[in-house]
Amino acid sequence: MTLIHHINYQNADNEVYCCLRNKVVRLDDYQKNTFCGGCKMFAGFAGGKGVECEWDDMREVSNPLIVRDPVKELFSNQVRKLELDDPSTMLFGS
Repeated sequence: MTLIHHINYQNADNEVYCCLRNKVVRLDDYQKNTFCGGCKMFAGFAGGKGVECEWDDMREVSNPLIVRDPVKELFSNQVRKLELDDPSTMLFGS
């Protein structure tokens, strides 16, 4: 995995995707003080236009990753790749 710098711009409703909470949140003082302030992924407030975070992103994305649609980003983060074992090495039954 690669450490990716995410720049999450707030939408018209002042919402961003929060990886820590894995949800779309309102970027208000409560979010900033309660969650961003203590988050190890926190990397800044995007010049007052959102929030910046750095975390190991398993997806193949650009670095930095610019996020303008928090809902789309939320759904994109729910998809996980599975690495399956080679079926020829699996034993079924006894």
